[in-house]
Amino acid sequence: MKQGRFITVEGPDGAGKSTILNELYNKLVEEGRNVVKTREPGGVSIAEQIREVILNKENTAMDIRTEALLYAAARRQHLVEVVIPALEKGSIVICDRFIDSSLAYQGKGRDIGMTEVMNINQFAIEDKMPDLTLYFDITPEEGLKRIAGHDGREVNRLDLESLDFHQKVYEGYQSLIEQYPDRIKVVDASKSKEKVFTSAYDIVKRFIG
Repeated sequence: MKQGRFITVEGPDGAGKSTILNELYNKLVEEGRNVVKTREPGGVSIAEQIREVILNKENTAMDIRTEALLYAAARRQHLVEVVIPALEKGSIVICDRFIDSSLAYQGKGRDIGMTEVMNINQFAIEDKMPDLTLYFDITPEEGLKRIAGHDGREVNRLDLESLDFHQKVYEGYQSLIEQYPDRIKVVDASKSKEKVFTSAYDIVKRFIG
């Protein structure tokens, strides 16, 4: 059986990636493709419970390394329960965030170190990296402005961080783009939703054939 494709969607908070991911999923299903849509942290019961702990606004005492380890733990459970089985069945897996988020948010944003966070996650993922990553590019200022104006959006613990934190996250993503140019493809998320979707879909279409 043909091995599936693992596609991840990344970007700063407020980039609109989750909205576009849903539209990509619907479009690919309409085309008759076997697609699994999921998210991190979460996607399965244990990982969703870890998500609640990580993103709870009341957990202000959480140590930064504890945060990084919890993300890796949720990632491991999600990987073995959802991603790997789906790929083995030949499905296209589209995941809202994966390891790049940890590298940018905890590695760079929290100043733990991107190498250190990669080491934590290597134990969790056993070299299972995405085949393609769509990075939705938007400035931290614009992303936070969108969040503030979006009444229906869940506001979590990371959304409440300072602009300086989100700027570091953005810089972390830029480093990853330079490090993995063949895997990470940049989508200009400042454009209209229709244009962003078209750009993302064109990249995915070329990739999966």
